[in-house]
Amino acid sequence: MMGMTITEKILAAHAGMDRVEPGQLINVKVDLVLGNDITAPVAIREFDRIGVETVWDRERVVLVPDHFVPNKDIMSAEQAKQLREFARKHRLTNYFEVGRMGVEHCLLPEQGLVGPGDLVIGADSHTCTYGGLGAFSTGVGSTDLAAAMALGETWLKVPESIKFVFNGELPRWVGGKDLILYIIGQIGVDGALYMAMEFTGPAIEALNIDGRMTMANMAIEAGAKNGIVPPDEVTRAYVENRAKRPYTFYQSDPDANYARVIEIDVSKLEPQIAFPHLPENTRPVSEATDVAIDQVVIGSCTNGRLSDLQLAAEVLKGHRVSDNLRLLVIPGTQEIYLQAMKEGLVEQFINAGAAVSTPTCGPCLGGHMGILARGERALATTNRNFVGRMGHPESEVYLCNPAVAAASAVLGRIAAPWEVE
Repeated sequence: MMGMTITEKILAAHAGMDRVEPGQLINVKVDLVLGNDITAPVAIREFDRIGVETVWDRERVVLVPDHFVPNKDIMSAEQAKQLREFARKHRLTNYFEVGRMGVEHCLLPEQGLVGPGDLVIGADSHTCTYGGLGAFSTGVGSTDLAAAMALGETWLKVPESIKFVFNGELPRWVGGKDLILYIIGQIGVDGALYMAMEFTGPAIEALNIDGRMTMANMAIEAGAKNGIVPPDEVTRAYVENRAKRPYTFYQSDPDANYARVIEIDVSKLEPQIAFPHLPENTRPVSEATDVAIDQVVIGSCTNGRLSDLQLAAEVLKGHRVSDNLRLLVIPGTQEIYLQAMKEGLVEQFINAGAAVSTPTCGPCLGGHMGILARGERALATTNRNFVGRMGHPESEVYLCNPAVAAASAVLGRIAAPWEVE
């Protein structure tokens, strides 16, 4: 009998089974469920229709208003109010109000609410971020969220797994964002449809937790069910003083079965740029330096963590933002914002000519705080560049890492970090 992958082991443990096989339909106990100000109102309405008195566990239902907050209009205020009232009614421990909240997928790991070996579902497609900690996490619809809030369980089909082995030493300015963009460029936006993307190898072991979460975050951009990095001592150092619950380190068996194994040599990889209008439309930055831009966004659940801001500040040091564009910097959480202030990063961003915002998903989804007009181009450290993603259907979004974003903000066009060193 073949061994199991890390994803299969986590699913088996939460299904109360000795083993599971790809394609198998299973019921699993969840460790945490998550909703935001866009998806939770629908879930709350469906939850009320179920007729149960309260949620299955008030400490494990997490609500984070982060998409249209601070409220941009009356409708978004009404949505946020629904979350607030539901959290009060059911005495939820983990409701994060404006001023204490952050971008949900930056916030939950920071707060120790997710850990290795967990099974987490959220009504947001980028819930897969927590795979960077060695958890199984995936996005679901709002009705599935409602059922899980009531029952503490859900059903899943066990995915096949693709193993990505990253060999070699990462070049300067190349990080997790570039690795995942490169993969998506190779396999396409449906190249891992309903599969687990398992990231391994020396280059992954060299990544910090922020970089690993960036990679898992964008697994959904390849159509995957989840992305996951096997936990190690880097993981342990991150979770040991913050985890709110016991955690388990799972590892894939040496004889686990994979649908594919893809090996990548990272030693000659450049920072990657995803051109409109798909994350798979990637090319190295050296082939993209003739693209003028109007707006640069550094932030989001993909690249709004402290190391992302530190990287951007390193590139910006001694420079000013081009007169021809606007730079928006959005720390992922209040804690990240505060630490960035203590390190002088916020002052550096403002002195360079950037606008620094309270945590919000706003511009990433074309919600607020950075909407594009007709014909405008944005370069962003976010995760999607679909038609109209950041505003007008005739605008364009390019994706990159924080170092490229900062260099481009200085030069007024897509630029490599070494151009401003």
